[in-house]
Amino acid sequence: MGTVKGAAVVVTGAGGGIGAALARRFAAEGARVVVNDLDAAKARATAEEIGAIAVPGDASGVVPAAREALGGAIDIYCANAGLASAGSEAASEQVWAAAWDVNVMAHVRAAHELLPEWLERGSGRFVSTVSAAGLLTMIGAAPYSVTKHGALAFAEWLSLTYRHRGVQVHAICPQGVRTDMLDATGSAGDLVLVPTAIEPPAVADALFDAMAKERFLVLPHPEVAEYYTARASAPDRWLTSMNHLQQKWEAAGE
Repeated sequence: MGTVKGAAVVVTGAGGGIGAALARRFAAEGARVVVNDLDAAKARATAEEIGAIAVPGDASGVVPAAREALGGAIDIYCANAGLASAGSEAASEQVWAAAWDVNVMAHVRAAHELLPEWLERGSGRFVSTVSAAGLLTMIGAAPYSVTKHGALAFAEWLSLTYRHRGVQVHAICPQGVRTDMLDATGSAGDLVLVPTAIEPPAVADALFDAMAKERFLVLPHPEVAEYYTARASAPDRWLTSMNHLQQKWEAAGE
């Protein structure tokens, strides 16, 4: 990978949590960072803290303004903004649509804006914050799980389609991370995620390790690789174990 010093980096959803940790790490390594968040006050606070540039607003449309703020080019784009939408198949159409728009389509729109530039010059790096739910699933959160699977599928597609043309792609897939989003997962998160939750800087560390090794999957919780293997090699056994977890959650009163 070399160094990110001087690189032009955009991090969406960087007003707090994983996004803020990523922005801090890139800035500490000497990158020129744009901090994006729908919450303008949080975006400005993070940017001021690390000497970055705040470009608040919807992540789906941030690329042109971020590119201008960085002097005309973007080297690394971290598609980190996300919605942790709970619910089942009975969740409202609005909940499903919002999850799809933020967790998948915002990545698609960013790539659509970035790829012409990257393919012309033969380099660029797209970082997708997916979550282990995209590799596995999450009880009590159908919209989140399904759309995070979509985010992973899009990241895989970008990598297999453009890696020979200089575009590097990374999918960050942590389990629980101690953020406001974890707090919002309620009893399901308490059961599944909280016991092994890590701090946001650990996610940034894992990303930088993956970038150095040009590795697609970023697994801040290494055990996720074992779960992913079990899911692929024995799907019925894996689904049964997940169903047992679902029953345990239901017995505890959801």
